[in-house]
Amino acid sequence: MIDLKQLRDDPEAFAERLSRRGEYDLQAIVDLDQRHRDLEIRRSQLQTRSNQIGKLIGDRIQSGTSPQDPALKELRQEGTEVKATLSQLDPQERDLKTSLEQLLLTIPNLPAEDTPLGSNETANVEVRRWGDQYILEGKACLPHWEVGEKLGILDIERSVKIAQSRFITLIGAGAALERALIQFMLDQHIARGYLEVLPPLLVNSQALTATGQLPKFAEESFKCDQDDLWLAPTAEVPVTNLYRDQILTASELPIHHCAYTPCFRREAGSYGRDTRGLIRLHQFNKVELVKLVHPDSSAQEHQTLVNDAAAILEALCLPYRVLELCTGDLGFSAAKCYDLEVWLPSAANYREISSCSNFSDFQARRGNIRFKEPGQKGTQWVHTLNGSGLAVGRTMAAILEQYQREDGSIEIPEALQPYLRRSSL
Repeated sequence: MIDLKQLRDDPEAFAERLSRRGEYDLQAIVDLDQRHRDLEIRRSQLQTRSNQIGKLIGDRIQSGTSPQDPALKELRQEGTEVKATLSQLDPQERDLKTSLEQLLLTIPNLPAEDTPLGSNETANVEVRRWGDQYILEGKACLPHWEVGEKLGILDIERSVKIAQSRFITLIGAGAALERALIQFMLDQHIARGYLEVLPPLLVNSQALTATGQLPKFAEESFKCDQDDLWLAPTAEVPVTNLYRDQILTASELPIHHCAYTPCFRREAGSYGRDTRGLIRLHQFNKVELVKLVHPDSSAQEHQTLVNDAAAILEALCLPYRVLELCTGDLGFSAAKCYDLEVWLPSAANYREISSCSNFSDFQARRGNIRFKEPGQKGTQWVHTLNGSGLAVGRTMAAILEQYQREDGSIEIPEALQPYLRRSSL
């Protein structure tokens, strides 16, 4: 959630920062906020007067004033009128606060000052590449879904019969490869200091609101009709919400978690794109990295997060590039984001395999996650970060394409061979 005080103190500067992402109308928020504050001041003044009247009446009765004294009756009448007004103002104030909060939830995070300017993905900035030698070979290969079907490790047709399109079934060595990738990723991240979490796969609306998926992305999520529960679109949601409504100590920071979960997304509005294979599914496996950190170390923690995700690709010898997203391509909650894109030879193109985002204090405000410095009275908002480490299906797709042999078999990356106890598929 945006910092309302920042908007109040310098609305022009705030609007200019937000405009880098697109067009957003802040006037309704400014007007509602002013009405709410005016009502709050009036209610506070009336409450003070009500307290004064009560004390005056008590003092006069204690001093022997007759209950029938005209001045006392006048005070009682005023007190009754003040309380009646307060009873009307209280629900008005609550309604205004609710309306204001609902509007605030629709405003995205402000981009970081150093986020590249741009209206869409064409303005994203390439930061670096790794593994160019694989690309320069220009080797031709079958798309990964054809390889998987030829090897009998991936079944698309029968998955549609079970569920619908954009679901897949992995069979035999395909299932083993997926499982090996999950374990390999977790082992690598745990070795780098992340604490593993296995969270619930069903999350409530408050959890999705805290991390920014609701209300904006409701149509892209799967909801259980009879409960206030949704299938988690990413482990970012349950893992970050472990700390919702909590005040941490500064000594507890940073908190680094990794988590494997199946993820569920409708991918609304993306039909026609990547309809075959493992790139864009309604259900997919992912290992997620989540950090809660001190604001002072936020930028450095972000760079480390990118490197930790990239280390998986390097260990598997999969060429990739890193893009810094421009303001117009940022996710709703992100202040700054780097995408890792893996090379897919069949498409002769890079495809996203991880988004590493720094949310600054945006999610912490929505989820009320704070920390306290020793010796200080107040609290501060933590900074939250997350990134895929990695999307497992997309990693498998890259392996099936990058490691094809002329005889149609697939070489297993050396780092994975101990997990599969074999060198090829």
